[in-house]
Amino acid sequence: MEFFDKLGKKATEAYKITADKTGKIAKETKIKFKIGDLKTQVNGLYEEIGKKVYENHVREEKVDIQNEIEEQCIKIDVLSDEIDSLLKECLQLKDKKQCHKCYKEINKEDKFCPNCGEKQVEEPAKEVEILEDLENSKIDDEKQDEAKIVEEELEQDINNEDE
Repeated sequence: MEFFDKLGKKATEAYKITADKTGKIAKETKIKFKIGDLKTQVNGLYEEIGKKVYENHVREEKVDIQNEIEEQCIKIDVLSDEIDSLLKECLQLKDKKQCHKCYKEINKEDKFCPNCGEKQVEEPAKEVEILEDLENSKIDDEKQDEAKIVEEELEQDINNEDE
């Protein structure tokens, strides 16, 4: 009877591990499809910019297209930020990080990149980044008290993590 209990526990553990890995793979696949879609949108914007520049070049009278191109560039910036965010999410799913120099995917524990040899700098914790953003931002007078409370809570969280 003990044998079957152990076998059942092992089977349950194996199922949980497999389900977890399958879920991560499915989520990673969805992220990669989303990244592909966003890259297609970026390429479309590049194409639009090129067409506008060329059409302006061909015209006898020049039209100011600076604002139109600037709008397209801003859209590309937004899409690029979203792609970067999704890539980071994908790396987190695989428990990996990206080399700061060659941008290759490497293990989180690696102190040096196995591809280029670059020393990997530890990334600051999210709370530290949020605290710095909060300290550098302008806050309305009526929300100063609330901002101070949030800042103190973040400092406490950071101090607790250091201990």
